[in-house]
Formats: sequence, C-alpha cells, structure tokens
Amino acid sequence: MTVVVFGSINLDLVVEVPRLPVKGETVIGKRFFSAAGGKAANQAAAIAKLGIPVRLIGQIGQDNFGQTLIESLQAVGVNTDGITVNPHTYSGVASIVVDDTGANTIACAAGANNLVREKEIEQFKIILPQAKIVLLELGIPIATVLMAARAAKAHDCFLILDPAPVRSDLPEELYSLVDVITPNEVEASQLVGFTVDGVTTARQAASFIHQMGVKNVIITLGEQGAFCSSEEDSFWMKPIPVSVVDTVAAGDAFNGALAVALASGKSLKEAVQWGTVGGALAVTKNGAQSSLPSKDSFHQLLNQQALLA
Repeated sequence: MTVVVFGSINLDLVVEVPRLPVKGETVIGKRFFSAAGGKAANQAAAIAKLGIPVRLIGQIGQDNFGQTLIESLQAVGVNTDGITVNPHTYSGVASIVVDDTGANTIACAAGANNLVREKEIEQFKIILPQAKIVLLELGIPIATVLMAARAAKAHDCFLILDPAPVRSDLPEELYSLVDVITPNEVEASQLVGFTVDGVTTARQAASFIHQMGVKNVIITLGEQGAFCSSEEDSFWMKPIPVSVVDTVAAGDAFNGALAVALASGKSLKEAVQWGTVGGALAVTKNGAQSSLPSKDSFHQLLNQQALLA
C-alpha cells in the first residue's frame, strides 16, 4: 500500500526581509535563495522523508526549473513517474517574502499546475488500486480536484484535503468526499465566513464545516497548536515551543506527518500529534522542502513529547 499526493509543484523564489512590505513599499532584502516547493510536492517530500512510499501526480514545464524540481523530489525518495512534463508551458513558480519573525507572503504563477487535467487523472486512476491514503490541495484546477476526489473515494481511499490556496466557493460535493480537512486559521476563516483565531472559534468553525459534510476537521492554529473535531470527539493539541525561522511549508509538514501516522495505523489523535511535531520542526529551518524533518529528527522530537506527556 502507498500514499498518493495529487496537486501543485513549484519552484520557490525566496527573499528574506527585516519586515514584510506594506502596499506600494519596497523593503531591501537580506538574502535570496531558491527551493523546491508547491503544496503537493512538499507534502509528498515530507512523507518520503519519514519513510513511507509515496507517489506524486502533477505537472511541470519542460524547463530548467522543472528539472530541478524532479531531481529534488527523487533525491528524497518520492516516486515521480506520475508527473507530466509539458513542453508548451512553464513550471509553477512561487515568489515568497519572509520576515524576521518567520511570517511570509506568497504570490504564485501557477504555470503547468493550471493545466493539470485528464492526463494526470488517468495516471492517478492507474495507481489508486494500490493506494491507501490520498492527499489533495487546491493549487490545481478545482474541477480536477473534484474528479480526483471522486476517483479516490471510488477506490475506498482515505482522503485528506488541504484547502489551500483557500477559496470560499468549493463545491458542496467535495466536502462530502473528504475524510479529513486541514485548514489553518486564515483558511478556516475564509471557508466559514467568520474569524478563526483560537480554540473557541476553531471549535465553532469545525462545527460549521461538519455541517458541510466533512467527517473530521483539523484546524492548525500556529503557535496555539491545533484543534481537531471528529464525529465522536474533539480535542486541542498543545503547541510545541520552538524558535521560528520560517513558516513556509509548516502546514505541508503537518499534513505529511499526519498522513504517515494514519498510514501506519495510528489513531486520529496520535496522527494530529505527529502532524504537530512535523510542523514544529519545519518552522525551525528556511525554505519549503529543505525545512522538512528527517525521520531521525522527527522521531527524536516525537519521543520527547511522549516523555513530557
């Protein structure tokens, strides 16, 4: 059995600045670097680095960025056979600005990600009989996401949706197909139409999202931890104190570790703890895939949390 991730693949172009610029302002950066990214690619890399077989479905352009992205994924053990190389477009690019607190703003040029359609769906369907867990996100056309969700459920896969980049007009059918949805505070706020800024409002948002048809809701709250609500139970997972360097890919590390735990037979509560550990480690380093924890560092922190419990 394997995990399949379907979605966006980008090259991140990152500028570190003392503070985020306001509208119309130029802030002089301290450092520039590029790093492999894209929400689906990050999640696939996070899963591979934790030792679980994973396949990524998506599309890149036939350019140097695309080649760099493939090589980066293969280096950490992601199966890239399902990635289409399109000679008629460019690979996705994300322009990221990160300040001294680790906060960031991101603008994406989707490129090949916008063209993920029937060819990738066919690749996806071929491997679904061997899949146990499927992760989807919204960096590709929503019609493709919905087709992938339908196909995953037709094969009885456990479906995790990261609703980012967030949009409030998700099809009602998509909610009913999802087993776990994992928005952060900002994304949850936009999904439900009111501000989510802590455990109390996260509980209210989770109730709202349940009514849309999602069985399990996990809202990540940054330095406040994570709130999880299922059909049977709800709980708050306390945060792990770390020194924040860069919050890029924290949610992807969370989702990757969550999927690994569930694929390993852990309970939902254990899986949320695994996700919290993955996210905590990711914010201590720069970049997206470059910040994802190794198997050793992950289990070291996980074991420390068990001792503290």
